Amino acid sequence: MLKFSEKEEDILRIVYNFAKAKRIKLYLVGGALRDLVLRRKKENPDFDFCLQRGALSFGRLLAESLRAAFVLLDEEHAACRLVKKIDGKIYTFDLSDFRAKTLEKDLLHRDFTINSMALNLGDVFSKQDLDALVIDPYSGRKDLKAKTIKITGPGSFSEDPLRILRAFSFSCIFKFSMDKETLRLAKKERNKISSVSPERIREELFKIFESSSAYQSLVVLDKLKILEIIFPEIKPMRNIGQGPYHHLDVWQHTLETLNQFELILKSIKKEQINNYLNEELAGLRKRSSLLKFACILHDVGKPKALRREKKKIIFHGHERIGLGITRSICRRIKLSNEECRSLERIVLWHLRPGYLADNQRPTERAIFRYFRDTGSDALAVILLSLADQRATKGPLTTALSRLRHEKMIKLLIGRLLKKNSEKKPVRLINGDDIIRKFRLPGSPLIGTVLDELEEAQAIGKIKNKKQALAMAAKIIKQQK
Repeated sequence: MLKFSEKEEDILRIVYNFAKAKRIKLYLVGGALRDLVLRRKKENPDFDFCLQRGALSFGRLLAESLRAAFVLLDEEHAACRLVKKIDGKIYTFDLSDFRAKTLEKDLLHRDFTINSMALNLGDVFSKQDLDALVIDPYSGRKDLKAKTIKITGPGSFSEDPLRILRAFSFSCIFKFSMDKETLRLAKKERNKISSVSPERIREELFKIFESSSAYQSLVVLDKLKILEIIFPEIKPMRNIGQGPYHHLDVWQHTLETLNQFELILKSIKKEQINNYLNEELAGLRKRSSLLKFACILHDVGKPKALRREKKKIIFHGHERIGLGITRSICRRIKLSNEECRSLERIVLWHLRPGYLADNQRPTERAIFRYFRDTGSDALAVILLSLADQRATKGPLTTALSRLRHEKMIKLLIGRLLKKNSEKKPVRLINGDDIIRKFRLPGSPLIGTVLDELEEAQAIGKIKNKKQALAMAAKIIKQQK
């Protein structure tokens, strides 16, 4: 029997009673009904309602009654959102006017058939099976059963081109396939996506990255030439060969790196690593999703870095060029400062684990400096490096070099997990000690001395205050 939970009914009853008192007929539409049919529970539930007219004025009154935050979404189409925290969960209530004269025609304006169902809000409290009361003129339940994403009408993508990306994000979230006509129209209308705001595009992209099948979706988006409309930086990456260490051009290698990263994610069993990847950096976006984006960006600087020397293809400095391009993309899609800094560091340092692996016995100093430079992104860089290496299968990539790289990855992860479980060692001397001992004014020199002492302490070169002061004296003398 199709029925909302007791808690959901209680919340919906408050809305219904308020609407009834105002003599307003509300319909529950969209995702809440879809999820009900799928028996899918969301951590932070959201409910969409439509009414014939007056959504904004009614929404403001309801927000006041519920003591909820009111957000104007679209004044032209009379759409608003109420946000309310209830028992530790964030509930959102979206309200909008009919976009046509009748409910059935309004549902035709919704994106996909699986979201084009409605229910008279009063019927929620009926003792009948809600399945018999759902208004479903476009066979949404049939498509849910068939696990198919299908546009409601031929004008769906023209009405809102973001729906092209939403088709893919829904496909990822629900593990549904898209019907042929939806794919055909997505390809036909693809250029219209350039009119969509970067922030809206970002949200749908990260829903794709959040799924376990981002690689498969991006391959299709790439074949339809949709991805390069969103990121024009992709086009120069196509058809650039990379020499005998690689078997794919720059762009195909990039996609394969994402594929390998998703395979790595499925194999991770250590709780500390999974906890790190599940950290939310901004707007509920997880570190693992940001790392998938890093897979796409890690070689974005190669086209501009391309040089040919003695018939060899080289990309010296591509990571620094990539840093600049990554920064520009981050600003364009308005990622948070923390996300931007993280992506920039990952792109900049993604070659470092490979460089360490090239030395059979990297020094403690080199390992210390790796962790110092990568900071909180040390593990992210390690995992990207592993995916990058596994996506490289040219004739000169030997089994020995691959084994050496995997051993270095294992060593770095082991060191990092051990480091994270230990307390950070107390400095042998601090800035005040240096100022007093050497009668120095406050200046950047103090920071330089402390950084060098920290490194020396970490690798065991100095072990007590006397040794630290002696080394500090040498550093100060060299700097003068």
